[in-house]
Amino acid sequence: MHGPILADASLSTSSKAEATWYVWGIAVAAALGGLLFGYDWVVIGGAREFYEVYFHLTSAALVGWANSCALLGCLLGSVAAGSFADRYGRRRVLLISAVLFAVSSIFTGWAHSFTGFITWRILGGTAIGLSSNVSPLYIAEISPAAIRGRLVSLNQFAIVIGILLAQVVNWRIARPVATGLTTAALFHSWNVQLGWRWMFIAVAIPAVIFTVTSIFIPESPRWLLTRGRDGDAHNVLRQIGGGAYASAEIANIKGSLAADESAGSSWREIFRPNLRRIVLIGIALAVLQQWTGINILFNYAAEVYRSAGYGANDIFLNIVITGAINLVFTILAMLLVDRVGRRPMMIFGCIGIGVSHLLCAWAYRAGWPAGAVLVLTLSAIACYALTLAPVTWVLISEIFPNRVRSHGVSVAVSALWIASFLLTYSFPFLNRSVGAGGTFLGYGIICLAGCVFVAFTVPETKGRSLEQIESSIAA
Repeated sequence: MHGPILADASLSTSSKAEATWYVWGIAVAAALGGLLFGYDWVVIGGAREFYEVYFHLTSAALVGWANSCALLGCLLGSVAAGSFADRYGRRRVLLISAVLFAVSSIFTGWAHSFTGFITWRILGGTAIGLSSNVSPLYIAEISPAAIRGRLVSLNQFAIVIGILLAQVVNWRIARPVATGLTTAALFHSWNVQLGWRWMFIAVAIPAVIFTVTSIFIPESPRWLLTRGRDGDAHNVLRQIGGGAYASAEIANIKGSLAADESAGSSWREIFRPNLRRIVLIGIALAVLQQWTGINILFNYAAEVYRSAGYGANDIFLNIVITGAINLVFTILAMLLVDRVGRRPMMIFGCIGIGVSHLLCAWAYRAGWPAGAVLVLTLSAIACYALTLAPVTWVLISEIFPNRVRSHGVSVAVSALWIASFLLTYSFPFLNRSVGAGGTFLGYGIICLAGCVFVAFTVPETKGRSLEQIESSIAA
C-alpha cells in the first residue's frame, strides 16, 4: 500500500472566498435530494412489518427482496447519473430525481400487488441513485475550498433529517399493536391495510418542494465552463464569492481543463493508469461505508431490537432515538470536518464503530440486558454519523479530476449501492444462520480492517481547492 498521495499545499486565492447566504442557500436546496434519499431509504424499516403481512411475505428470500429491491434502482440511477450529469447538467438531473421521488412515493403507497410494489420501489431507488450522485457532486463544485467539507456534509445532514423524519412519521402513523393477534386479525388491522401506505406517500410533500427549488438553483460553474459558457459561470461564481473570487476560480478551472484537454469524459477515461488508483480508493471507501453494517440498524431495526428483547411498541420509540442520535452527531461532524480533516475522522470512525459492533456481538452472546444492546447500537450510530457517513461523501466528491468527476463519482456510488444491496439482502440469511451476535462480529472485523486501509491509502483533502487536489493527484 502507498501512503497518502496529497502533499500539503497552501490555500490559493480562489479558495478564500467568504461564505455567503447565497452559496449556503443553493447548497441547502441541492441537499434536499439527500433528505428524500434518507426518508425513502429508511421509511421501509417501519413499514415492512405491515406490508409483509399485506403481501403474505414469509420466506427470507421474499423479505430480503422486498427490502432491497430499491437498491437495484439505486444502482441504475447511479450508473446513469454520470453520463446524464455531463450531458444535461447537474441541475436538470436533480430536477429529474425530484419528480421521480414524488411519483414513486405515491404509487408505492397505493400498490395493491407485490409486483407493483416492487416496480415502484425500484423507480424510487432510481431517484435515490441520481440524487446520491449529483447532490454532493453539485455542492462540491459550487463550494469554496475552505468550507467545502461543511457544505458537502449538508447532504449527509439532509439525509439524516430525512431518516429522522421517516422514523417520526412511522412512529406517529403506526397504531399500537396488541400482543397475541392472529395473522388474520393483523391482516385486517389499520396498520396493514392503510398505515404503511401513508408512510410511503408522506415523502411526496418534500419531493414537491425539491422539484420547485431545483428549477431555480444555478447550474454548476464547472459544468458551464466545460460547455464554453464562461459568462454564465462567472455570474454564478461572482454571486458565490465576489468578482475577484470568480476570476481566480475560472482561471484555475480553465487551467485544469486545459491540462487534460486531450482526454474526454467518457467512462473509459476514468480507468487510465494515472486515475486507476484513485478510482479504486473511491470504490473502497464507498464499500467500506456500507459494510460497516450501520444501515442494518436502520433497515432491520425491528429485528435487531426484537432479538435483544424489546417489545413491539417500544421498537418504534427506539428507532426514533437512533435517528435523533444520528442527527446530533451529524451536526457535530459538520463543525469538525473542515477543522480536523478527513483522514483522522475516518480512522476514528472505523475504530469506534468496530469496537461498538464487537461489544454488541458479545452482548448478544452473553445475554446482556436489552438496554445494553440499545446503548451499543447508539454508540455505533454516533461514531458513523460523526465520521464515515458524511466524510465518505465529501471524499468521493473531491478526489476525482474536473473532467471526469461525474463519472468517477458515478463509479464509486454505484459500488456503494452494490455493497448496500449485498448487505441488505444478506442480513436475513446471516441473522438466521449465525444470529445477531455472529453478524455484528463480522461487521466489527470489517470496520477494523477499514481503519488500516484508510490510514495507508486515503488522501487528506482538507482546505484544498478541487484544482489543487487534482494537481496533487496527477503529480
